[in-house]
Parts: sequence; C-alpha cells; structure tokens
Amino acid sequence: MSADLELSYMPAAELARRIRAKELSPVVVVRNALARIEHVNPRLNCFCFVYPDEALARAREAEQAVMRGDALGPLHGVPIAIKDLTPTKGKRTTMGSRIYEHWVPDHDALIVQRLTAAGAIMVGKTTTPEFAYSSFTQSPLWGVTRNPWDPARTPGGSSGGSGAAVASGCVPLAEGTDMGGSVRIPASHCGIVGLKPSLGRIPMDFLPSQFDNISHFGPLARTVEDAALFLGAAQGPDDADIQSLAPALKTPIRLSGSLKGRRLALDVDLGMYDVDPEVEALVRAAADALRRRGAVVEDVDLGWDPAIRDAWYLVWRVFMAAYFGHHLNEWRDRMDPNVVGLMEAGFQASAVDLKRTEIVRTRQWRQLARVFAGYDALLCPTMARPAPEVTKTDADFGGLTPQKRVEGLDMTEVFNNVAPCPALSVPAGFTKAGLPVGLQIVGRRFDDVGVLRIGRALERARPWAGRRPPI
Repeated sequence: MSADLELSYMPAAELARRIRAKELSPVVVVRNALARIEHVNPRLNCFCFVYPDEALARAREAEQAVMRGDALGPLHGVPIAIKDLTPTKGKRTTMGSRIYEHWVPDHDALIVQRLTAAGAIMVGKTTTPEFAYSSFTQSPLWGVTRNPWDPARTPGGSSGGSGAAVASGCVPLAEGTDMGGSVRIPASHCGIVGLKPSLGRIPMDFLPSQFDNISHFGPLARTVEDAALFLGAAQGPDDADIQSLAPALKTPIRLSGSLKGRRLALDVDLGMYDVDPEVEALVRAAADALRRRGAVVEDVDLGWDPAIRDAWYLVWRVFMAAYFGHHLNEWRDRMDPNVVGLMEAGFQASAVDLKRTEIVRTRQWRQLARVFAGYDALLCPTMARPAPEVTKTDADFGGLTPQKRVEGLDMTEVFNNVAPCPALSVPAGFTKAGLPVGLQIVGRRFDDVGVLRIGRALERARPWAGRRPPI
C-alpha cells in the first residue's frame, strides 16, 4: 500500500480534530503512517524499530473510543515516534549502542506515559548516535541516518531519526532529547520545528542523575501549533524529576497575539561564530518578516567568546564519562571511537575544572540577561551552516579561523549552559542548493509560550509546512 501524502503531511492538530469529529479513522491514519515509514525508511534509516501490529491494535481501540463518545485526549489517534534513547516498557531501547542492543526496559519514561495518556499512538522508535553524543546520527548499531532533503547529507543529531521521520511525513510528531541542541539541530537541518523547553518544563526522569542541568525532552514537529500541542501534553511537575517546574502551563497553549511592539534582539554570530553567508542572509530575512509583523528587531552584540562553548564541551565530556564511562573496560572496542574519546577526556577533567565552568556560565548569563533587560527574546541562527555530508563528523567542525572565529556547526549548545531559557528552532528558508536553514528564538527564563508565539508569527508570515522533501 502506498501512503496518501496529503494525510502523511497533515498536522497533528488537524488529525486530532478530524478524528474527534469522526471525519478520519485512527486506523486509517496509523496505517498510512506505517505505509510511509515502509517507503521512506530503507532510504533514510530514521526508524530502528516499527510496531505495526501493536500500533494498529491501539488505533482500533482509539477508533472504538471515538465511536463510544469517550472523553478524548488532545493527541487521540495521532501517530508519534519515540527516540531510541528514551525508555519504553517492553520494547528494546538501545541508545544506539551495542552495549544496550538487547535492553528491554520494564517501564516507560514519564514523557512516554503522558503522550500515550493524551491519546498518541507510538508507531516506532527513531535512530540516535551512541548515547546521543553527536550532531550527526550514525551509530555502530544502526548505521547512518540521512536527510530527506538530500540523502547525501546528515539530518543532524542526536535526534536525527526523529527529525527525518517528521520531515519526510512518517509521523507529525516525534520526541527528542536536547542536551546540546539535539532537538534544534535536526529541526534546522530537516526544515521543521524543534523546541528545547525551559529546564524542567517536561520532567527528565531517565538519566542516572536528577541534578543534571543541561538535559531536556522536546518535540520535533512540522508546525509550531503541533509543537505546542506536544508540550501541553508532556509538561508539568512530577517528583520523578526534582527540577521539574511548577505550576504547569495552562492548556491548551494559546499562540495568538500580535507582535506589535515586541522587542527582539538579533545577534547573527553570537560574538564568536563563523556563519555561512547564506545562513546569515536567510536569518536576516526571517528577522525582516518579524519586523513586518510589527516587532522591533535590533542588532545586538552579546559579547560571547569561545570560552562559553568550551565550558559546555567540558560539561558534556564529564556527562558522558560519568553516566556511561563504566562500560569502557568491557566494550571499548565495540563502541564508537568518538564516544570513547569523549569519555576519556571526561575522566581527565578535575572537579575544579568542572566547577569553574559555572563561573564561565555565570558570565554568559549576565551578558544574556543584559539583553533580556531590553528585549523579549534573542534571535540567531540555529546552525552556522547548512547540513553537511554524512561522511563528515563533529571532529570536522569546531576549530578557530585565523580571525579567531569558531568554525562550528551548532549554535545551540551554548544555550544549554543557560538551560532555564527556552530555545525554539523554526525554518528560516532554504539555500540555493535546497537545504533548510533554521532561525533560533531564545526566550527569557521559563517563557516557553513567548518563543512559541514568535515562531507562530513567523510561520504565518512565511508558511513552511507545505514544502515537502523530494523523497
């Protein structure tokens, strides 16, 4: 069976509305998603597991609930994908690693519980690099995941499978995790929407530590409304995460409202990045579109420097060593050598080195807070350049130019240093080669709704969801 592409690219909010109105059957919707996955996955490798029998059984149950007139959740009957880092009860969760190739959790992560309680139907799990370490999605266990706009390019990482699945019409919503941009990076490279919510907005309950302060769950979607729908279903405090935020946001999350008079700061290079000229032009064009919607957009200079990026890298290396480094003695030869290198570097860091990153992060926050004193949000690129070839790795980026500019790829991880600030990536346009570019909208602490509203205003000014990759 071939997929109905109109149905494949229908937003989650519209699918849910039509299902509630008995205009669409959840069985038809889920069967169509499975057909699209069957067509796309051999070329993109975005799913490592698909559950056709279970998904169709749940779709039939969802259809019966509609016909009975039961109370329905906001995602009732909508197919979703879960990243293969996030525990799912009774289903293998490999984290892209041979170490966990046969691990079957005995519980669902809280986010999975909440999405399914909202009526969503999980159709499969999406690929991730080993332990979600990279901006590229490739792993020793599952191989290379590719970009639907150009399969020779990466979809980004580490939620690259989720990004490619959404962009190619397999599902309207997918879950991702973001410790340094792993939701926003694939959103930018795949031409979709990705939200890193405020720290604790969606409880993070599967890490070994409850005191990690860079990690987030977040949605990948084709529309801002769908991202808000996901956030509304997944957010809210829970003792499973001591850092989870209370009170919960009011739902449904309202995205209407004028930008007239809203003040937005624009810093294209964040004071340190070497930004591709096409990326800069598209980001500035998106900023102009927001001006036409009534916002005041002004260039600013944050005054950041590479020490801020380096602070995140040190935290990340220690993160990998502390949480997964105990596997090195037994599994080193069967792991991604880049993961091994990260862990070994993490073991070399001293406690004082790690503590000093907080001094750098404090300086970073004070510089950003000065901007927020006069502006409602900060605009910048999500990525410094379009999606690179799948043959590249993180090691090909991150050096310094002769002018001491960072030859980086990601402009995301620095905002995990100031994790209470939500960051949204939305499409800014396409390069001459047809590759997507993302605009990053960073909000004041805990202002998730504010960044979504700005993203929705840009979406109205320059609609993107109708554009589909050639696959």
